[in-house]
Amino acid sequence: MKVIDYIALVLVIIGAINWGLIGLFGFDLVATLFGSMSVISRIVYTLVGISGLWCIRFFAKVDD
Repeated sequence: MKVIDYIALVLVIIGAINWGLIGLFGFDLVATLFGSMSVISRIVYTLVGISGLWCIRFFAKVDD
């Protein structure tokens, strides 16, 4: 499970950087690299979304 956690975290970071670029500069890195709503970009967006859902479980690991 640890490998999946790292992959999910990397994808979430990529998604966060992409959203930061969109918010600050109106620049969509994924669309630039793979085409606007191409099959590959849709796969990337989907994997980032699934990774975000996967990372919700990290809240259970946070100690107060």
